[in-house]
Amino acid sequence: MIRLIRKLAAAAVVGSILFSRPSLSQILPPQNRAEHVAIIKGPEVEFARDDLAIIRWTTTNPGGDDDHFAVIHFGTNPKDLSRTAKSHIRLNRGHAETLFRVRVDGLTPQTTYYFTVTSTGADGENDGVQSPLNQFTTPALGQQIRGLSAAEITGAAGHTLDTD
Repeated sequence: MIRLIRKLAAAAVVGSILFSRPSLSQILPPQNRAEHVAIIKGPEVEFARDDLAIIRWTTTNPGGDDDHFAVIHFGTNPKDLSRTAKSHIRLNRGHAETLFRVRVDGLTPQTTYYFTVTSTGADGENDGVQSPLNQFTTPALGQQIRGLSAAEITGAAGHTLDTD
């Protein structure tokens, strides 16, 4: 009788391991979208070299789908931001703020780029926040920039960046 109980217990354990779906219990429904999303830090050039830049900014948590995209619209003409770069992120529901980062490839050395940043949900719906027009200048061939603050990135009417 004890052998039968042991076999049944073992079968129950194996069955529960093989046929359970713990991932289903971890999928949460989307949270409500925030009524107002604001950029609270940045945008900032985290890193740039002659052919790429990484731009970051922080917003209040936009809510909605956990899957989001950081989006940059950019170009060499402030009136034609026809190029787009975006990066996927996952929102952390436990944080009041969200850090967005985008890698912008295919840049030209010693060229001034104008850009705005925004974010969207996985469905493509804009989170309702967009930065003012900003600019940065890529360094010369073989050089790089690290950690420019918001004060060093100028608005479109300001001066170009000091890349020393």
